[in-house]
Amino acid sequence: MKKRVILFFIMMLFIFVEACGSSDGSEPAESKIVLVNNMTDGERERVDKHKLTLLDAPETKAPEEKEYKVSVEYKTTSQAELMERLEQSKDMLTKEQYEQASEVLKEMEDGIVERKYVLVNGKIMFWIPSAQSEGLNGEEFYDGGRYTFNLGYYDDDGNYIDESKDFADFEEYLSWIKTYLMEHYGYSKEKAEQECEYIKAGQEAIVSGNVEVLPEGTVDPSDPKYFDSEDEFVDYRDKWEFDRSEVEKIKDYIDEYSIYDEEMDIEYLVHVTLPPDYDKEKTYPVFFLTDGVWRFGNHTELRKLMENGEAAPVILVSLGYNYHLDGSEGNFRGSQLVLERKKLLDFITDNLMPYLGEQYKIDYASSTLYGHSDGGVFAHYALFNSDKYENRPFGKYIIGSPAFWGLYDRDPEYDLEGCLSDYGYFDRNEKLDKSVFLCAGSEEDPDYADEYNGHPTTLEGLASLKERLESKGADVKYKLYDSHHYQYIPEMLCEYLKETYPAK
Repeated sequence: MKKRVILFFIMMLFIFVEACGSSDGSEPAESKIVLVNNMTDGERERVDKHKLTLLDAPETKAPEEKEYKVSVEYKTTSQAELMERLEQSKDMLTKEQYEQASEVLKEMEDGIVERKYVLVNGKIMFWIPSAQSEGLNGEEFYDGGRYTFNLGYYDDDGNYIDESKDFADFEEYLSWIKTYLMEHYGYSKEKAEQECEYIKAGQEAIVSGNVEVLPEGTVDPSDPKYFDSEDEFVDYRDKWEFDRSEVEKIKDYIDEYSIYDEEMDIEYLVHVTLPPDYDKEKTYPVFFLTDGVWRFGNHTELRKLMENGEAAPVILVSLGYNYHLDGSEGNFRGSQLVLERKKLLDFITDNLMPYLGEQYKIDYASSTLYGHSDGGVFAHYALFNSDKYENRPFGKYIIGSPAFWGLYDRDPEYDLEGCLSDYGYFDRNEKLDKSVFLCAGSEEDPDYADEYNGHPTTLEGLASLKERLESKGADVKYKLYDSHHYQYIPEMLCEYLKETYPAK
């Protein structure tokens, strides 16, 4: 009888250990979070898992081998509308220019057809020359020879400058544009040359008539896709920051995914770095990093901490964009991480993280979401809207140097009021059931001094958030590093990994 009791006790103990999880770090069965994947069939079909291609040399094609699709949207404009435009720009014209333009418009027939937008491979091109002869119908075009136009701009003192430009031919015009884009818009040489190729391709297509005519009202110039559209001939792998030799050492442990999101119309590039001694039967937390163009480069050092026994094994995930999109470009980041933050959170919460959960066993409750600057604004939004989702893929959040000041003096769609009220989270909930790490560089406020315009600085905004969280009894940690805006990130990520996921 005594042996039976002991045997029964051992069996029950074994069952208890199995239910609670063993040394693999998995969660107790009763608390395991299961996510529902809301990807459409089309999105699932487009997922492409492959080995790391970041180290591959970009494919290049000679200009004559490239194929360009050119589309044009025309707009029919009344004579009255043109006269109204002229009146609106009267202060920017000399008296002679204004009178001359008025006479031209009076002689024009009503219902002028204007060439409103020219798209090359889906991207709006503003530098394709128009017909230069005064009084010509806007449907006509420049077809070679000498080209002149007026370049209007404001100088540093706010004065409007109308500068006449004159070029012997189209090639001379292209050469000027290349230099102008580099000097005034900060384009790299490669990007300026690409822009000139687009201008040339658009010009040639318009002259030959080999264009697609779009219905009036097709193009929405406020949609970022018309400025940052994917281009198979552009490769931004050179923008990615990482140590090639260190990545080479672990490339066999990195899975690269191309995942398309229909709502955002973006193909994301996701890098998943598996921990040392990865066991597909074990469960691991995910350390999720936005801005993959920079943060993928931190995978090597973070994984090395696991190799050295300084941190427990976790799955590293960084979110970037197809190599044909420049994930480092400021306006593009702002659009993705701030303006479109709800759509991005939908994608991560209901598509990406559930999909990764089908490929790897993930401890969601212990997983971390990180964002910095505009990404910090996104991480803040993600944290305080997490309760609105059935899926809860993160239990921890890092909000680094959030650029809350970028929401001031903007359109209502930026939702400054929602941000400052933490999106009403504490109106819906009594407490925050997540842990939060707030961080920044102690020397960073002067970095963006010209942007604040009397509004709270980066550090002031972060301190205010800290006070709000502490007042609600939230699990929050706060640290300022001896650094400017972004230099502290590698140190912070390593420190966070060791403290949050300590080696056993």
